[in-house]
Amino acid sequence: MRIITGKKVLVTGGAGFIGSNLIEKLLQQNNYIRCLDNFSTGKRENIAEFLSNKSFELLEGDIRDIDTCRLAVKDIDIVLHQAALGSVPRSINDPITTNDVNVGGFLNMLVAARDAGVKRLVYAASSSTYGDSEVMPKIEERIGKPLSPYAITKYVDELYADVFAKLYGMELIGLRYFNVFGPKQDPDGAYAAVIPKFVSSLIKKQQPVINGDGSFSRDFTYIANVVQANELAATVENKAAINTVYNVAYGERTSLNQLVALLKELLSEFDETIADIEVIYGPERKGDVPHSMASIEKARKLLGYSPEYDVAQGLKAAIHWYWNSLSERCSQKI
Repeated sequence: MRIITGKKVLVTGGAGFIGSNLIEKLLQQNNYIRCLDNFSTGKRENIAEFLSNKSFELLEGDIRDIDTCRLAVKDIDIVLHQAALGSVPRSINDPITTNDVNVGGFLNMLVAARDAGVKRLVYAASSSTYGDSEVMPKIEERIGKPLSPYAITKYVDELYADVFAKLYGMELIGLRYFNVFGPKQDPDGAYAAVIPKFVSSLIKKQQPVINGDGSFSRDFTYIANVVQANELAATVENKAAINTVYNVAYGERTSLNQLVALLKELLSEFDETIADIEVIYGPERKGDVPHSMASIEKARKLLGYSPEYDVAQGLKAAIHWYWNSLSERCSQKI
């Protein structure tokens, strides 16, 4: 398995969930890491353990500022661009800020990387790009119309990357993440991802709320699979594998009802009363895609991607972190 080692790597959004997991792995592999984050959604606690590491540098700033982007890419070999404003509901409530960060900020990073001579930039794309496509599993070359401002921004990023690769000879790879979960994922706020949100409710002995009847399904993807994909994309040398996009997932569907049942089973090992907590079913959310499952054949073939964790294995690997971290948060708020 190819890994990143002995490189100077910029991780934008490095204090976020995915970014901080990338940094942790890359620091273990003899890399110098520069983290760029404005802490609008990233957490200082996610990178606190790295601050004393001489191979780690924190640059506090915003990708919407081109001068900050130019400073961030100075002397960098590889950019792993994770910075973005996630969440479909957030983009529906505030499309302007979502566009400013996800499109304007991405364009700034492309220009800064181009001007600095950074050849390889791997960026976080999104499964939301598939929009209203009913093709199952999702295949990279067959997308539908976007269903939210967030989805539009992530598709525009792919278009910009394609143009920059052709015009300026850059090496750009997009990774369409499918519902990533794992340690350091924030359970708080209106736009929290579903797994930490469900876990937090169950630990608090509150009934988790499912939007819809629970039949909607997702290709939940453990963070270690995402880290693997980033490293493979950053190091691949086959020209046919560069300047394109890949699904990053496990390749299986799990319904929300199945997910809650699995979480209750795992958490009841810590507190058996959690097994009896009932679900509340609420209205469906605007912009939600009913079902999502990825084909990962393209990533397997061209990148050598081989995800190690399905949803059950990923939850088992993360459950102690979820319990310890979220139990502590819950007790602090009482």
